[in-house]
Amino acid sequence: MRRMLTVGVGLSTSLVLAGCATNAPQDTFQPKGPNAQMIDDLQKPVFAVAGIIGVIVTVAVLYAIYKFRDRGQPIPEQTHGKPALEITLTIIPALILTVVGVFTFRTVFDLAKTSDTEMIINVTGQQWWWEYDYPVQNEYGITQPIITSGQLVIPVGTKVMLRQTSRDVIHSYWIPALNGKRDAVPGRVHLNRIEADEPGIYAGQCTEFCGLSHANMRMEAVALSKADFAKWVAGQLKPYTPPAENTLAKEGEAVFVNQCARCHQVNGMKRADGTAIIAAPDESVVSGAAPNLSHLMSRNTFAGAMFDLLNTSCRKDVWDADSESFGAKYLQGVSEDCLNQSDLRGWLRNAPEMKPMYVNPELLSSTGGKYRGMPYLGLTESDIEKLVAYLLTLK
Repeated sequence: MRRMLTVGVGLSTSLVLAGCATNAPQDTFQPKGPNAQMIDDLQKPVFAVAGIIGVIVTVAVLYAIYKFRDRGQPIPEQTHGKPALEITLTIIPALILTVVGVFTFRTVFDLAKTSDTEMIINVTGQQWWWEYDYPVQNEYGITQPIITSGQLVIPVGTKVMLRQTSRDVIHSYWIPALNGKRDAVPGRVHLNRIEADEPGIYAGQCTEFCGLSHANMRMEAVALSKADFAKWVAGQLKPYTPPAENTLAKEGEAVFVNQCARCHQVNGMKRADGTAIIAAPDESVVSGAAPNLSHLMSRNTFAGAMFDLLNTSCRKDVWDADSESFGAKYLQGVSEDCLNQSDLRGWLRNAPEMKPMYVNPELLSSTGGKYRGMPYLGLTESDIEKLVAYLLTLK
């Protein structure tokens, strides 16, 4: 018995300690917006009641095990129970569940409310990244559609309605600090309302198993003050500026056109004859889409938010910034000094090695030669050097 108690206490302590963290960006108990706060206000009393009942039941079971353990004594007289006690022990849980159910229903309906939303963003999931499409909304300075990926950028104190769907399988969008989970289902549009209280970056994760790199399908919501959001919008609407002639970046542009522009769109990029270069990812990718890279270096992540574009020190500087300085630091984008050269070069060198994707010949034949995720491109180190220089110009 003593050994069992020791093991039990040890396991319980380990579980409690495993739940403790000083840096937990996906902690559901730290709401940063009114929708997440509603969920927190519901879950805390429910967990408290469940914890108290759990302790009572555990103590009662342990007491019964110890008090009435087999000592070789005769079997005690058998009875058919006490109706009054059984009815009482049925009514009490029913009442507790009724109260929990009433508050749960009210919270669910409050979270489903969309009539008060002020801004719309279309969110599309695919293996294994998220696309964000901002339709024209003149009141926010969005005079033409903006398409980005990896990081959802929203203004603080604004009720944003996400219109979620999927291009391939079922995904689930979850940023714990801003709201609960909402599935993204092919052929359907699910509405999800989020709002952030203050500027900052809020991490999230796909929570519906969606294939080989499900665990690597992440997302971040970036909340900016309204003034900083207007600056971000203006930056996203800037026309494409080709690199200067006779530079490494200009050579990288040529590599991009030959190797990357088949799937990745850069708005405003043109051929020498002046015709626009339009990507056709539907010819090479199962989901028919690839991330739009028009302003890649205005984001902090790439590869479905699996990797940071910022190196460790610069990333910490942005993530740990206070509310007043966060917007200015985020809007600086990624400079050459802050670029996470190691992961970006590794990704260009061999993407499937860094993020598991369906790229082997057998699976390619079953999908008509189309890839799931980014394939191995066979780039030379010289090509990678040129591409990095070019990508740094996409701000």
